Amino acid sequence: MAVSLLGYEVSDLCLGKPALRCLPVSATVADALGALKRSGDSYISVWSCDHTSKTTKSHVEDCRCIGKICMVDVVCFFCREDNLSSPSAALQSPVSLLLPKVPGVVRHLNPSSRFQEAIDLMLEGVQNIVIPIQSRTGPRKKLVTKPSFNWTLHNGVEFCWLTQEDVIRFLLNSIGVFSPLPSLTIESLDIIETENIPSVYYHEPASIALAAIAQSLTNQISVAVLDQDDKLVGEISPFTLACHDETVAAAISTLSVGDLMAYIDCGGPPEDLIRLVKARLEERNLGAFLDLIEEELSHSSSSSSPSSSSSDEEYGSGRRSGSGIYSTRMVRRSEAIVCYPWSSVVAVMIQALAHRVSYVWVIEEDWSLAGIVTFSGILKVFRQHLRTQAHY
Repeated sequence: MAVSLLGYEVSDLCLGKPALRCLPVSATVADALGALKRSGDSYISVWSCDHTSKTTKSHVEDCRCIGKICMVDVVCFFCREDNLSSPSAALQSPVSLLLPKVPGVVRHLNPSSRFQEAIDLMLEGVQNIVIPIQSRTGPRKKLVTKPSFNWTLHNGVEFCWLTQEDVIRFLLNSIGVFSPLPSLTIESLDIIETENIPSVYYHEPASIALAAIAQSLTNQISVAVLDQDDKLVGEISPFTLACHDETVAAAISTLSVGDLMAYIDCGGPPEDLIRLVKARLEERNLGAFLDLIEEELSHSSSSSSPSSSSSDEEYGSGRRSGSGIYSTRMVRRSEAIVCYPWSSVVAVMIQALAHRVSYVWVIEEDWSLAGIVTFSGILKVFRQHLRTQAHY
């Protein structure tokens, strides 16, 4: 029975999870940007402790993850007019400015906490649950002892985090015990969300989409791109934006939504759009950011070694190469991932996990947007099923 899953501990879901790379809250935006590029991870965790300083001593009990940042946080930060005009000053800003203003996105749990507690936290809005990594052979040895803004050890203890994707994948592996729930349609389960969906029109300036991009990043979805008939023609995905570096902020600030989709799409930005972005930056006297783009492009063209980073544990965004502007590894296109109101919930789960996203757009047969199904909505129905089974 499904109720047997309630006996699992969160540590059971942590097997094989990589240790979190960490930044202290005292770091700068430049430190965060460098850590993201070097690691190739989609997210870097931000901590209250600082193990890069020899003078600052932190006990493991004082080490708390206070948030997470990704390349899209950096991009949105650079889209501000003052940061576009003075990128060097922006890079020296505190990393705390990048942290989401939504409280409670990250929470700590003990390894022995029950699986159902993790689900309940996620239904309350928690996106990442931080858990100490338990090792039967003791702490892993570090080959490099030089302090850096990329450490994983907190006084000998490493941490990982669980995401909604991890929980959904765990449920899918035991999907048979939930029968007949998996075969029910998303419409009959009433999990199609129709309110507050971030969307923009294809021919609008991409700068209009900035607030929607920030909202979609917070909600772990994407921005729907519609034509004049309100038909879904694509999306602006934070996970696709994360394949690029900070210079994509210039594209958001100067291009249309449609051109931005082409700019961030699989294969890298077309040369004609790069020239258009440069020309419009010159028109707005944003020479400093233009120099940054030239520097990144020059750095990219001089590097011929492909990225060799391991696959990410969260949301399958593509990879930036360590020194380049773009990498085609695991990159998703701007085409929207869609299903229909009559799709089964298990089909939607498989579809989302296959594309490593936490949502699927719901459309009608004529491609008009009907709503969106998210991992949060799916977790609600599975949690309710577990509660019902627990009473028997």
